[in-house]
Amino acid sequence: MLSRSCFNLLNLDDYSVIDRARIPKVMNVPGIISDFEEENKEVKKNERRIIVANQLPIKAYKEGGKWCFEWDKFALDTLILQLKDGLSQDLEIIYVGCLKADVEVVDQEEVAEFLWDKFRCVPTFLSLELINKFYHGFCKHYLWPLFHYMLPITSSQGVRFDRNCWLAYVSVNKIFADKVYEVINPDEDYVWIQDYHLMILPTMLRKKYNRIKVGFFLHSPFPSSEIYRTLPVRDEILRALLNCDLIGFQTFDYARHFLSCCSRMLGLDYQSKRGYIGIDYFGRTVTIKILPVGIHMGQIQNVMSLPDTGKKAKELKEKYEGKILMLGIDDMDMFKGIGLKFLAMGHLLDQTPRLRGKVVLVQITNPPRSRGSDTQEVEEEVKRIASEINKKYGKPGYEPIVCVNGPVSTQDKIAHYAISECVVVNAVRDGMNLVPYEYTVSRQSSNNLDKALGIGSSAASRKSVIIVSEFIGCSPSLSGAIRVNPWDIESVSNAMFSAATMNDSEKELRHEKHYKYVSSHDVAYWARSFDQDLKRACSEHYHKRCWGIGLGLGFRVVALGPNFRKLSVEHIVSAYNRTNNRLILLDYDGTMLSEESVDKTPSEDDISILNGLCSDPKNVVFIVSGRGKDTLSKWFSPCPRLGLSAEHGYFTRWSKDSEWESRPVAADLDWKKIVLPIMERYTEATDGSSIEQKESALVWHHQHAGPDFGAWQAKELLDHLESVLANEPVVVKRGQHIVEVKPQDVSKGLVFENLLASMQSRGKSPDFVLCVGDDRSDEDMFESIASSLANNSLPDKAEVFACTVGQKPSMAKYYLDDPTEVIKMLQGLSAATAAVQLPPKSPVHQSSTEVITP
Repeated sequence: MLSRSCFNLLNLDDYSVIDRARIPKVMNVPGIISDFEEENKEVKKNERRIIVANQLPIKAYKEGGKWCFEWDKFALDTLILQLKDGLSQDLEIIYVGCLKADVEVVDQEEVAEFLWDKFRCVPTFLSLELINKFYHGFCKHYLWPLFHYMLPITSSQGVRFDRNCWLAYVSVNKIFADKVYEVINPDEDYVWIQDYHLMILPTMLRKKYNRIKVGFFLHSPFPSSEIYRTLPVRDEILRALLNCDLIGFQTFDYARHFLSCCSRMLGLDYQSKRGYIGIDYFGRTVTIKILPVGIHMGQIQNVMSLPDTGKKAKELKEKYEGKILMLGIDDMDMFKGIGLKFLAMGHLLDQTPRLRGKVVLVQITNPPRSRGSDTQEVEEEVKRIASEINKKYGKPGYEPIVCVNGPVSTQDKIAHYAISECVVVNAVRDGMNLVPYEYTVSRQSSNNLDKALGIGSSAASRKSVIIVSEFIGCSPSLSGAIRVNPWDIESVSNAMFSAATMNDSEKELRHEKHYKYVSSHDVAYWARSFDQDLKRACSEHYHKRCWGIGLGLGFRVVALGPNFRKLSVEHIVSAYNRTNNRLILLDYDGTMLSEESVDKTPSEDDISILNGLCSDPKNVVFIVSGRGKDTLSKWFSPCPRLGLSAEHGYFTRWSKDSEWESRPVAADLDWKKIVLPIMERYTEATDGSSIEQKESALVWHHQHAGPDFGAWQAKELLDHLESVLANEPVVVKRGQHIVEVKPQDVSKGLVFENLLASMQSRGKSPDFVLCVGDDRSDEDMFESIASSLANNSLPDKAEVFACTVGQKPSMAKYYLDDPTEVIKMLQGLSAATAAVQLPPKSPVHQSSTEVITP
């Protein structure tokens, strides 16, 4: 049977952070982890969703000296209110966030009770000083520009990192965490955190509740690793996001940048399986989701049916009668590209005189969300450019650029959408931008608007044109849009010309394509999809044991499977002393020696430990490595009784005095003539890579190449080799920073099977098996050991310890964190051998001259 092991809590970085109230769910006896019992299974109860965002979807105002509240239903960007349409009606939705009003301290308790009773909202009251540092200081003036690729190179260009503002950001996230604690049932509720204001909140929640179900969606862009690495608190934010179960991004580019940061800064790799991307983080799988946000179709359609909307649309149509109307709706900030849009309009009128007096660009500008000198500069520049163009090309009754300073009502927006032939979204960088979606729906048929605009019922087809920047999140989903580089003024101008002169049939086809996508991928679809994936990502929570380790924002949770536990030195030494026929199989690189070590030669201590184990006649000890036999012979020559298995078992030697035996293979090694030139080509193209030529195999190493490019090239090489070697008797495998090609019937698993058969043929079936390895090739040994247990090839009472190095998915039942712990464990076994071999102490004889008195 498989042996049990105790988990030494003293090995945890921070035992104080463990939620002791939850330990009995996974422990029966202090220090010993039990398998899960029946009563520990998750019991399904009423679920709730706790939506956490910077602001609540509540409109607050005073009337007669008293506070009044209502849902903010008519704001087009209130996604956190709209997303409930995609969730089950049986679910209770709780909102946590700030109010859009300054509530006096004396009124806060009463307001909080009222909001909870009437709206199921939990307000977080922040002081003005804290808001200034948190929102205006860190979020909008530092983090927002950074995530939009703007670095504060000089003090006049952006705001540099301010430690005090960062501490305010941490404080606000802690306030939000405290509010979540007040209402959460951690065993049943799911928490969904929105956007970059609350990126470290997941760490605070998971620190208190290790199995909390938490998802995060980033509505802004996530920058490339070259930009993100400039953030002084980069690790804290990355690790905080990794404390989520599901992380959502608008586009694959944003997700790819996040994965690259995890790889470059934390050394974490990701895997794609069955359409899902996952990062293994201390035994937990963090799922990455890519799904752009949608709009609320019903809300826009309701506004379209309002009489005021139709009236406004009719007035606008009469005002711009005979004109080709282009529309822009943007916030006033530096990333919306309003000035570039105006320059493109000026270029269009300059290059196409026949469109002067016909084309009008109406720009609705929403107020900036944060104050600052950069916003003022943008506003002044926009006004200057518009004034110059209007002065140059305008005339009585015609103004090329019409600026409408917002905010404007929702009815006004819909009315402008309805009469515009084209919408221009020219942002230089934007997370999503739903303006094209809103425009598409507003251009669809509506009885109210059709009547107001004089469109007959026979006009079933609708038309629209979208000019969209390639640097915003909605661009990939708008396959019929004219995509532009906003920095290329001439290109945007040409797109405007195309939109102004496009025939109606093409406009109809583009509109139909966009409307089909927008109507099927609305906000309800987005919320429903995210919620389903969040439940799937959390489905394994109660099938694992969880412990919190680490301090502060470095906190993380170690999650272990029910049959995956840390190997205890005390327990294995006890089993070692009780047994008589022992088989010990050890990988070398990454197991006994760290992968980062430059000098791979075994140390004197390693040699001493191995000799100590080999000195016991009850032991058969083997180094099972992928390295060549000459290297292993040289390194381990001081260990005469040590067995060696080189090149994954192609060569085997029982001791220093015995001959090397090679495993017979079914074919010759002519395949090397095909593989070597291919590997040489990839080596030449990948700086830092190299080729290792073995007698039975060829290995391409990329450990010293760039992490992203090396992994990319390894995947390409793997696909390349698998295609050209499809009919050859070889196996192409990818391991830790390697791609290896070797004969089919050579593996470490066969090494174990051959050694087991050899020992059994001599009547010494092992009653103790220790196998330690760190790589994918070592999984073959673990799998063979599991098969031997299943088919009773090993004695029933055999003590079996299959142990991987590092916490990761494995066929092994045990793990040790790193090679240092492996050496400590082997030292324990070697010391046990030495203790048994010590000669018995001689009895102390008394001197003959001593007089013994009765």
